[in-house]
Order: sequence, then C-alpha cells, then structure tokens
Amino acid sequence: MKTPIIFVVVAFLNLIIGVGSSAAYSQSELEIFDNEPPIIKDLLERATVLLGDAENVDSAWKAANLYCEAARYGSAEGVYRLGMLYAFGRGVPANRDYAANLFGIASTHGHYEAQKMLETIEIKTSYTPICVLEAVAPEKASMQEIANAQSPKIDAYIASLPKNKRWVVDLVGTIADWYKVDEKLVLSIITAESNFKVSAKSNKEAQGLMQLIPATADRFNVKNAYSASQNIKGGVKYLRWLLSYFRGDVTLAVAAYNAGEGSVDRYKGVPPYKETRAYVKKVLGLYEAKRHDFDASIAHASPVLKKVSTK
Repeated sequence: MKTPIIFVVVAFLNLIIGVGSSAAYSQSELEIFDNEPPIIKDLLERATVLLGDAENVDSAWKAANLYCEAARYGSAEGVYRLGMLYAFGRGVPANRDYAANLFGIASTHGHYEAQKMLETIEIKTSYTPICVLEAVAPEKASMQEIANAQSPKIDAYIASLPKNKRWVVDLVGTIADWYKVDEKLVLSIITAESNFKVSAKSNKEAQGLMQLIPATADRFNVKNAYSASQNIKGGVKYLRWLLSYFRGDVTLAVAAYNAGEGSVDRYKGVPPYKETRAYVKKVLGLYEAKRHDFDASIAHASPVLKKVSTK
C-alpha cells in the first residue's frame, strides 16, 4: 500500500474544489484575472465557472479547452491551470509528463505556484499537449480514467507536508502494509491526532504520532510512545483490532479510536461527545471511505453491530 506519486498541493483544492458554480471568484483570482488581457481574462473566468460544476465531466473538459486557448495566447496562468487538470485527470486523461512540462513552461514565465509544483514533483519533461500548440481540442478523460484518478483528500494534505515530515509517510506505508491496514486511513488519523508531530502530547497524556494513551500503549506493547516506529505499530495494531471488532465499519472504528470501543458499545454508535463527533468528521473527511477490509479472527464482533446501522 505505498502512497502513489501524485501532484497534489493545497493549490489544487483552492483551484478546483473551492470554486462555486457562479462567477464568485476569490480575491486572489480576481487579482490574477485583472492582470490578464481581456480575451485571456474572459477565458479564465469562463473556465473557473465550468470547474465549479464538480460532478460534470464535460464541464471540466470544456474548461481544459479554454485553458488550452489561453495557453496559446501566452497565458502562464492558463498553462498552469491546464497542468493541474492533467495532474489530476480532471476532464482530460491524467498525464504526469504533460503536467510536469506545463508547470515548467509556466515557471519560466515567473508563475509562482508552478514553480512550487516543480519543487514538489521534481521531474521535467518535454511532452506538451497538442492543444497548447494547435487549435485542437484535448483528449477527453474516459469514465474509467476519471475513476482511477480520484483520490481521497488525505493525498492532497500529505503532498503539502514539508519535507521534514514526509519520512513519516514512508514509515506508515511500510508498517500499514505489514498489518494490512490502509495507509491512507492511518495517515488520516495521524493528521487528526498529531499533525505529524512525533513529540505531541495531549492534556490526557496521549503521546506521539498516533496519540496513544498509556493503557493503549501497554495493551499493544509500546515501550516508548515517542519512538515513531513503535507508536505507529501500536496505533496500527489497535486500528486493525478495531476494524475487526466493528467488522470493517470505519465510522465506528474511528470513533472508538478516539473515545474507546467501550463508549461506542455503550452508546450503540458514535458517542454524543462533541470532540469525538468532530474527530470522526475530520478523519472521514480526509479518508472518504466508510468500509475497510478486516480479519474476523482478530476480535469477536461488537454487540453494537446487531443494533445499529451506520449508513
């Protein structure tokens, strides 16, 4: 379960997810668009509106067409935004080579976000989409390509981490693979628990990356909760146990990770604690999946499964 190489930064969320279906542009977009010639400004604004329709594949492809046209007029912003679509397979087939080259082109024209993307992906190519060079439409992404390109929000957050925290991601990938737990779920929990701070400690004595309380550390043989490898092993083993106990129900397993399986059983679902409900919302918002494979031999099933549905 190694984390896939993906060109994801917070800029993508601002560029695509944060856009409304009306022409309500952010302040930074207004400033960018106002610095463009009228014809390019019009193309960028129309593309922004089209991308506001997040579920419409045709709209994203039409936006790609507009960015291609803006690129042919020499717009670094158009080139950068087209690169982001190729990086994510939004409207057009995902193509890392195209994305890298487009970021390189925009970067040479002084585009700051493109320069940051190049620092993240660390590759350069000479492959350029034909639509940037000629007045032709780009290839449209197939439904299968779109499905393959989709990824949970945790990927975007991980890619935005500073380099001094990324070693944790590799360690999680190795340990999660050992215990057959999805690394993306583990990373989502670490994000919510400690934000990748090895020395994190809560006022309830929870310690380390996965914020193990002393009882949980003892339960899963963690001698030093501030050792990254020990902490992650203990947290992943506990998470694996919870997934077995709740038979792959991620919502209940995550709630129990925060509040304890006893609380989930007592309340026959997510406990009515403000902290726990906010925690579950945050983790599921990052992970974006509610089912997980589980090994039924690790734990007997929770009695709550017979009494509650967590649709």
